[in-house]
Amino acid sequence: MTTQLAAAVPALRTEGVIGLIAPAGPAALDVEKAGQWMRARGHELRIFPGVYERDGYLAGSDEVRLRDLHAAFADPEIDAIFCLRGGYGSPRLLDRLDFDLIRANPKPFVGYSDITALHLAINRYAGFVTFHGPMLNADLLGDKQQPTESSLFSMLRGQLSECSALAHPVAYPLTTIEPGVACGRLLGGNLSMIAAVMGTAFEIDAEGIILFIEDVNEPLYRIDRLLTHLRLAGKLAQVAGVLVGDVSGVDKAALERLLKQTFEPLCIPVLSGWRSGHCDPNLTLPLGALVRLDAGEQQLVLEQDVVFKP
Repeated sequence: MTTQLAAAVPALRTEGVIGLIAPAGPAALDVEKAGQWMRARGHELRIFPGVYERDGYLAGSDEVRLRDLHAAFADPEIDAIFCLRGGYGSPRLLDRLDFDLIRANPKPFVGYSDITALHLAINRYAGFVTFHGPMLNADLLGDKQQPTESSLFSMLRGQLSECSALAHPVAYPLTTIEPGVACGRLLGGNLSMIAAVMGTAFEIDAEGIILFIEDVNEPLYRIDRLLTHLRLAGKLAQVAGVLVGDVSGVDKAALERLLKQTFEPLCIPVLSGWRSGHCDPNLTLPLGALVRLDAGEQQLVLEQDVVFKP
């Protein structure tokens, strides 16, 4: 297992300020509804300028989106950073990120899908835990069912600590693809994004990790192709275990056959069906954190604190 662990970040404080940025695609935002939603949960919402912009399939130019991301990390009044949506464009920012600035201002950073590229980069070069979790527009304002919201805020506020098992709703049964127990850093996110940054300075460091994957709108043959890409690149042989999130639009039985074919030769624990990703509910996961995966008992347990109270 890789010994360098991601550091915990400051917990979201009571009445803390949440910064909203759009580092990927654009989306129409009901500003009044968003503000009311946050105030009802005890937080002020500060919307960064790029949220209001649109540049084709991007939420503003690269310069605008990068400026907002840096400004949100640099602002001492911002306690946590939420992303408006995923979509497209996050990888365009990677080689322009100021990791010295980000490293000096650790705080919860939340998003998924295209935001995976930023998670991989921040974890690798800034060295702190980030959160694969719901985004404001589609998930939180979209009224996704519990425990979408409670999973997010319990983690950010420090209600889960070392040795806490992450709860999974019983209404959505998990599937043990391969039993076993493994400990490692939880890394990954959107499978297409993980593959997209392979061969770059931002590719996933897979040594000893618990690999988390999810995806949407990808037929089974493309999921196969993406997993094969990671296998041929030597990444799958390095991982200690695999947690499979939601793979929307793919037949469950066919996906499980593919996962069995892919991972059985590696003799590592594999647990499938975790409700995280493009799904409802959408549970929050701490990327970079040390976890213990027990695929047979269908448990995921924190092996470190992911936030701390200053």
